[in-house]
Amino acid sequence: MNINISHSPGNAAAHVHLQPGESFTAEGGAMIAMSSGIQVETTTHKRGSGGVLKAIKRALTGESFFLNHFTAGQGEAEVILGTQLVGDMITYDLAPSMNLIVQSGSYVASHPSVDLDLSWQGFGKALFSGEAMFWIRCSGQGPLVLSAFGSVYPVEVNGEYIVDTGHIVAFEETLNFSITKAGKSWMSSFLGGEGLVCKFNGQGTVWCQSHNADNFGTMLGPLLRPRKN
Repeated sequence: MNINISHSPGNAAAHVHLQPGESFTAEGGAMIAMSSGIQVETTTHKRGSGGVLKAIKRALTGESFFLNHFTAGQGEAEVILGTQLVGDMITYDLAPSMNLIVQSGSYVASHPSVDLDLSWQGFGKALFSGEAMFWIRCSGQGPLVLSAFGSVYPVEVNGEYIVDTGHIVAFEETLNFSITKAGKSWMSSFLGGEGLVCKFNGQGTVWCQSHNADNFGTMLGPLLRPRKN
């Protein structure tokens, strides 16, 4: 399996090249185009099996209930994947010793050996950060494809680092985080428009996106015309 990202950072697409018989798993609706010899199987979890509980957990993070599994036939094949929002895509090679926590909406595709499960960030953290209570926990081994709203870039953390909650794409599980105020006081934090942020502690990588989907939706909402019945 070989994955190439094209047209970064504004209109990224992931080109997944498969050898005969190779497979990979993708979020429902991510496929832009594919070779004619590819077989597609739709399940709630692993290829060839169900896993309704896993699908329910995944739906709680904001991802689709179903996953599509693409398998090349007798020849080499290609699948092109896109993003929900205008932005960039990255690949990450998951190792058995390194789990990855992915924000809601950022998962695109992965190797079949990668397991997707629920990550509970805690009711208090979710309530005060304004983000979802559940994230996706990726474990196993193989490549992952992630998407971002805008450009995406890594931040190497060694000690402490602060990131706005709406700009987190993913982070390595070696990092712990807590919710705190952005400024010196609660008043300055909210008046300055930053509010609450995530303070990461430890050693590992955080991937950030340049745009905040929630802020964009809030800004765009009043400009949309009401739907006519």
